[in-house]
Amino acid sequence: MSVASGQRRTWIVLGASSSVGRAFSRQAAAGGSDVILAGRDTDDLQRTAADVALRANCRADVVYFDAESTKDHAKFVDDCMRRGGPMDVFLLFGAMPEQQAIDQDFALALQTIGVNYVGAVSVLSRLVPHLEAQGGGRVVVLSSVAGDRGRLKNYVYGSAKGALNLYLQGLRARLARSNVSVTTVKAGFLDTDMSYGMPGLFLVAPPEACAKACLELSAKGREVAYFPRFWWAIMTIIKSIPERIFKRLSI
Repeated sequence: MSVASGQRRTWIVLGASSSVGRAFSRQAAAGGSDVILAGRDTDDLQRTAADVALRANCRADVVYFDAESTKDHAKFVDDCMRRGGPMDVFLLFGAMPEQQAIDQDFALALQTIGVNYVGAVSVLSRLVPHLEAQGGGRVVVLSSVAGDRGRLKNYVYGSAKGALNLYLQGLRARLARSNVSVTTVKAGFLDTDMSYGMPGLFLVAPPEACAKACLELSAKGREVAYFPRFWWAIMTIIKSIPERIFKRLSI
């Protein structure tokens, strides 16, 4: 890396107001990093930032970020970079309307794709040149097992996550030439506000454990991982089901 090895790093947390984002910010700060909390609810983020800064004796800044407002992403990145020092990125924002609601309102389909795919590609595309210029770093994206196969109950959301996963494969190849790792974490069911009240959830994982896994997987330079790990076996089985049978399943 061209960045000084002893230089204090900063994590940009995109989606920091979520339970996983808050947990990640606290854990990253406890590990010796500064943090930039990015999201729409800046009042909530300011409270989290104050708590993180106090507990970890670090710098915790708040920058407004809206995934759907792609025209403002360049300014957002400029605001982050004024902070100075080497940066790492954790992207975890998302939108997951119910498939039945999407079927009745195409605007929800556009929102789902706009947040989960277009918004992610937009902000990452503007961050990438800075990561390349600093000569090293880490990008972690919290994706979903839904992107592994189109299913009856969430195929619009799944298609957006699947597209994001493919984008990250190409981005990984590009950034490897600049010593920047890209880690895709395909999560199963998490205990978050986005999943609250959804029917059919099982083996729901706590946000703190997910945040810890994302940090550890990134530190190890992992490229693609499932969280919790048993989802690898579940999705291997699901992906192996022949299409003529799979299309009849209500999953």
